[in-house]
Amino acid sequence: MTLRKIPVRRSGNRPNLFMGGDREMTMFSGVIAFTLVFAVMTVPALIYGIGGWFLALWGLRWMAKKDPLMRKVYMRSRLYRQRIYLARSTPFRKNTRSQGKQYR
Repeated sequence: MTLRKIPVRRSGNRPNLFMGGDREMTMFSGVIAFTLVFAVMTVPALIYGIGGWFLALWGLRWMAKKDPLMRKVYMRSRLYRQRIYLARSTPFRKNTRSQGKQYR
């Protein structure tokens, strides 16, 4: 019996980007810039809003080039409590009661 080959299409496996950056962060920075420009309605606010939008877009594109899922990785890393987790990969390790309870 031969193995069946199923092609994995790139379109279903790409990160969710908008204008070259992370979708949520790009849209949120656009909303912030839009709010700044139309809430204050002065020329300096217009300059800061447009400049901030392009600066944020540049930074988000740079971040997506390095790693398209960098925001998700960062948000997950914020969940860790300790600064460093020591490796414990020996089969001879004796677990205490409290360590055993956390896996139930």
